[in-house]
Amino acid sequence: MSADQAAHRSERATVPKAATIALYALTLGAFAIGMTEFIIMGLLPEVAENLQVSIPLAGLLITGYALGVAVSAPFITIATHKMPRKALLLLLMLIFIAGNALAALAPNYGVLMAARILAALTHGSFFGVGSVIAAQLVPKEKRAGAIAIMFTGLTLANILGVPIGTFLGQAYGWRSTFWAITVIGLIAFLGIVMLVPKVTAAPSSLRQELGVLRRSSVQIALLMTVFGFGGVFTAFTYIAPILVEITGFAPSSVSYILVLFGIGITVGNIYGGKLADRKLLPSLIGMMVLLAAVLALFSLTDQHKLLTLLTVFLLGIAAFGTVPGLQLHMLNTAKEAPTLASTLNIAAFNLGNAMGAYIGGVVIDLEIGGGLHAVPWVASLVTIVGILFTLWGARQHKTEARL
Repeated sequence: MSADQAAHRSERATVPKAATIALYALTLGAFAIGMTEFIIMGLLPEVAENLQVSIPLAGLLITGYALGVAVSAPFITIATHKMPRKALLLLLMLIFIAGNALAALAPNYGVLMAARILAALTHGSFFGVGSVIAAQLVPKEKRAGAIAIMFTGLTLANILGVPIGTFLGQAYGWRSTFWAITVIGLIAFLGIVMLVPKVTAAPSSLRQELGVLRRSSVQIALLMTVFGFGGVFTAFTYIAPILVEITGFAPSSVSYILVLFGIGITVGNIYGGKLADRKLLPSLIGMMVLLAAVLALFSLTDQHKLLTLLTVFLLGIAAFGTVPGLQLHMLNTAKEAPTLASTLNIAAFNLGNAMGAYIGGVVIDLEIGGGLHAVPWVASLVTIVGILFTLWGARQHKTEARL
């Protein structure tokens, strides 16, 4: 081995370690944001009682956050498209910290809603910009895995953040949970300052960024995300009543079963990223087929407790097994405007969540196919629509590759 080869090999050996440490800083930021998104679900009674509002009105704090993510993501990205990526990430974390501190101090419901929306402004852009940075920190063949590492923060927020935050809020008041999230946000901010390197983005004009969105391949990629992931929330939004009313679990068991789901999504996120790095579109199609199959199977297993536990775990694996692939596919499809396209894809995830929850609610209200019992197989149909868009996108990708 020559000296140059040895030096090159040594240099390559040091890059992954530095990149991994930087990715962990992004992961902590993702953890804090994920905790903010989902924590209200565990603290609804405490928030409603303390602010003297009804449970449904308190529930709108979740809706307000989701709409804040979906609506603000493209506008925030367009407004900041000339900012250096690391500087933008730090600005987003500062806004996030301010939003959660305001939530902890909120004297009434209106201020808390405003604080939730303020924090939501950072969600789409953080994951969009973070995905771009994560992909640039590693070799090309490791990009989906890098994105998966960052998204692990979101999965860990479900496994650890929400249960711990719920316990903290129940023991010391819901405001203590938002103070804890504020502190985590500060730590993530300092981690990004010290550990995440400055990355260079290809120069692009606003016209070029927006022009990419007119391409049919980008539009199909967004539809892949909306429907491919929308099936997850068609069922998951109503997982608690399914477990209690159909399967027969005690209400107190639901939180423990959701931890099992959270473990599944962590496994799926990691291995979904590894598979996407090997064969992106084939693995993505395969994971969506698995997701549709598990959702359909849930309609048969939800009357048996042991089979339900296994299905919930598999659902977590299949659900987040699609996330790194969907995000990387968007980055590949819109290379000229990766930040805007990536951020829009995060908005598409949230739009899919909202759409899925709505579809599941319609099935229950209209008692379609038996109401609540039919929700999983309807969710499977939503995912199948996502598979069709993915097959369309794969065919178009092959056509463009030959040109």
